[in-house]
Amino acid sequence: MFHQLKEAFTISPILSHFYPSLPTIVETDESDYALGAVLSQISDSGKHPISFDSCKLLPAELNYEIQDKELRGIFWALKCWRAFLLSLSSSFEALTDQSSL
Repeated sequence: MFHQLKEAFTISPILSHFYPSLPTIVETDESDYALGAVLSQISDSGKHPISFDSCKLLPAELNYEIQDKELRGIFWALKCWRAFLLSLSSSFEALTDQSSL
């Protein structure tokens, strides 16, 4: 178990090239102070990250309810990767851990 954890922490994922024909996923997560997102694609060999991004919430955004922060995170991620997402030949999936969205 220790060696599996050590390997998970020391081996970072390798970013892949973006292919407009592959299924694409935008995953977001928000905390009390920041937003984070991953753009990834699914190929025959599995799920591969394309890009990671994060940003700090503005002072006014710190007061948002959790649902509003989660929705803000999705909007922000779509804005970050707009060029990628507009070039897709099919739809994409947006995932968040907020069950009400």
